[in-house]
Amino acid sequence: MRDIGVLISCGPATDVKAEFIKAQENGLQSCQLCIWNQDTYTDEKAAEINAAVEETGFTVSTLWAGWSGPKEWNFTYGPSTLGLVPEAYRMTRLMELRAASDFALKIHVDKIATHVGFLPENPDDPLFAGTVGALRNLCKYMEPRGQYFLFETGQETPVTMLRTIQAIGTENIGINYDTANLLLYGKANAVDALDVFGKYVMDTHLKDGLYPTDGMKLGRQVQLGQGRADLPAIVDKLEALGYTGPYTIECELKGDDKIALIREAREYMLDIFAKREG
Repeated sequence: MRDIGVLISCGPATDVKAEFIKAQENGLQSCQLCIWNQDTYTDEKAAEINAAVEETGFTVSTLWAGWSGPKEWNFTYGPSTLGLVPEAYRMTRLMELRAASDFALKIHVDKIATHVGFLPENPDDPLFAGTVGALRNLCKYMEPRGQYFLFETGQETPVTMLRTIQAIGTENIGINYDTANLLLYGKANAVDALDVFGKYVMDTHLKDGLYPTDGMKLGRQVQLGQGRADLPAIVDKLEALGYTGPYTIECELKGDDKIALIREAREYMLDIFAKREG
């Protein structure tokens, strides 16, 4: 049976065991732990997570690691604030991602994902070389630990992501494939993108969305099955590529009952799986 998971936000005060139990009660088998607050990376929190995993049997597939500093999820200030691309924040965020690697080691998680930022499409752009250098440093830090660094898709074209992976040149690189971000940022069709980088996909964010209709703002996220992400075709292509990892639901919709939306998303995915097997 395919593993359906969920993205769980985790901070210093999060009751991790309660979150795991709630996810299990809604039929989910795994999660990505999403941590933005750097104060979460403590020995005490690691022990709490380990105890929760032991007591519930719930699995953490990936640590989704955020970073400090300004962040604007749009086309105007996104390129100058997000990820490791902006020089002003690069070294601080690199060290925060190394701290995420340290924490992941303590909780026995071997994949760390994040948004790298708006990677330049021109490989001669100094921002490209600087970002590649920082990521190579991170990957080499993680490699002896048996850890993989995963790019979150969306803020770059698939070819640019592939070029960046090739330029870094280490073996411990993968992709956290967000099925909606490629649409929301107007970068690619989510199905066709797999033709470019599909072999690198190691985890997922299951979302749906629409292309941008405003040159300054991202497209709009919608519930699974209501947007332009063709989830049945995506599942077909992922599994043809040999993908056996989790299908991780990420719900960022506002103003609704998120638990109900996650349940609906799970049922939608189960229906896709059932039709493939039927």
